[in-house]
Amino acid sequence: MSTRSHQGCWTCKRRRRRCDNARPSCQNCAERGVVCEGYEVRLRWGTGIASRGHFTGADKPVKTSVPSRQKGRQRDLIKERKGRVELEGDSAEASPEVEPAVSQRAVEDEALFNEFMNNGFNVLHSTKARDSMLHPRLPQLCQESSALYSICIAFQLALSSTSTSQFCEYFDTALRTFRSELACSTTLSDGTLTSGLLLCSIGLIHGLPWTMHLEGMHKILQSHGLDDMHHHSTQTKFRIHLLEVMGVLDMACFSIGRRGPEIGIWRRYCQPAAPRYGIEPVSGLPRTLLDILAGIGAETTEQTLWDWPGESGSFLQCYLWEAHRLAGILTVRKQANSSSTPILDNLSAWRQPEKCPADTSVLVTRILASLDALRLASIERPTEDAHTINAIVFPMFVAGLEVSIMCHKPEWQQTIRKALLGSHQCETLLSLLEELWQKEDPNLSVHELAQQKGLEMGLI
Repeated sequence: MSTRSHQGCWTCKRRRRRCDNARPSCQNCAERGVVCEGYEVRLRWGTGIASRGHFTGADKPVKTSVPSRQKGRQRDLIKERKGRVELEGDSAEASPEVEPAVSQRAVEDEALFNEFMNNGFNVLHSTKARDSMLHPRLPQLCQESSALYSICIAFQLALSSTSTSQFCEYFDTALRTFRSELACSTTLSDGTLTSGLLLCSIGLIHGLPWTMHLEGMHKILQSHGLDDMHHHSTQTKFRIHLLEVMGVLDMACFSIGRRGPEIGIWRRYCQPAAPRYGIEPVSGLPRTLLDILAGIGAETTEQTLWDWPGESGSFLQCYLWEAHRLAGILTVRKQANSSSTPILDNLSAWRQPEKCPADTSVLVTRILASLDALRLASIERPTEDAHTINAIVFPMFVAGLEVSIMCHKPEWQQTIRKALLGSHQCETLLSLLEELWQKEDPNLSVHELAQQKGLEMGLI
């Protein structure tokens, strides 16, 4: 592998190649058919904030003074991107001609980051913006994690970009930087943990592998006393929030085509540590309901979900929670039908599965009715709990999985089609449902179908 040249020609320096220092031009450049820019001393302008962007020239997206030649500054990151572009085959250009393009790239990066802060961030939570603990901390967290700034930009591009190559460039950079941070991490800072959670979010939107990031972060956390988290006097509220988000992402019921087993983060670490009241902001669900959903496949039964007493909230939230509760019942039923695991004798009587009086078709009707009421209420009151609608994917998709019912209800299929439009994630999930409906096989596993297509999706 070539190493960076500190004494060679300007072309080799920029490309980070070993230079043979031949005069008047190096042989490495000649062999590659590029112009050798020579060895002469160049004068450079001093550092400062460029007029075309508040943060141009700064190493992090915060409004602070710009120190001279600070390690890891945005300028160096831009040079690295420029070098990768040249290595892909772009012809070499003289430094005075390249600098405006580099500065323009920094301006574009800043604009994308600001777009993420103002708009893209809103898809990451299902509660009011003022309830977000991450948003006001994000600029500071970008100083803790060199990967986070690129991940935020990649996330915004994942939502809005029509250029696949641009998204792939930022995503590859973010993924490589995050893996490097994770390999060197001993305590997993809040910045690195946030980076990993955002990478998972990008993955579940695009169907890219993401659960391995959870596994990597979990191993580091476990090696530093995660099992003692219930003694959380030393844990900050924000740290507990990040672990709760990690726990929600880990829940098996919220993933499709998952490549690795559920870790059980919510049940093992979050449930014993965090207060069992209030709303978890990413899912938009009460923690008491998440406790039950996290137990699906373990101790949760239909009766557990029927017995859930609910929680105080707005009308829109109550519609959402009812849809999730009923979707949880359908999930329990589907697992019971596909599993031969016997019921444990030591479960308490009130937790024993009991035959539910509600037919599956009735549950599907009630789910779709609750979500339609949520949709109409959101239109009528657009400023009230505006982000609650972000959380409809799980119950809508679970209702659509009832193939034997959907094949006889084309109008319900159309309801789901209308609801699952507008994002790459929803359209990919809808394509899975469409294939199930076309095959009309209620025993066909959506997880196997997703895995055959190389998809690892999320329902949050």
